[in-house]
Amino acid sequence: MTDAFHIDVPHTDGTLAVIALSGEFDIAAAPAVRTRALDLIAAGQPDLVVDLAGVTFCDSSGLGALVGIWRCAKNADGSLTLAAIPDRLSRLLSVTGMDTFLPAYPSTDAALAARQGNRTTA
Repeated sequence: MTDAFHIDVPHTDGTLAVIALSGEFDIAAAPAVRTRALDLIAAGQPDLVVDLAGVTFCDSSGLGALVGIWRCAKNADGSLTLAAIPDRLSRLLSVTGMDTFLPAYPSTDAALAARQGNRTTA
């Protein structure tokens, strides 16, 4: 049995948007996540925080979507930050080296606070 996949955008503020994912982030879900993120970037919100707390599984398609989103955000002078990464996914990000270029925080609140801190010191 698979977990139904959901994408939610619970927070937007200026150039920033939070995308909350839940369920299995796999080949079936990856295109929708990429499309939603690119729509946000095109709408002037290139700084994305992806909340992964609800992700129960992630395959290479999910990882590929994150890399693609990171590249598009970077090309739009934005950023991609990960929040609340489940343990299994955290290990996968580490093994693939993605943890070296995708900043991660234990929660969405921590990621937003870090972004706010960067904004006031910049």
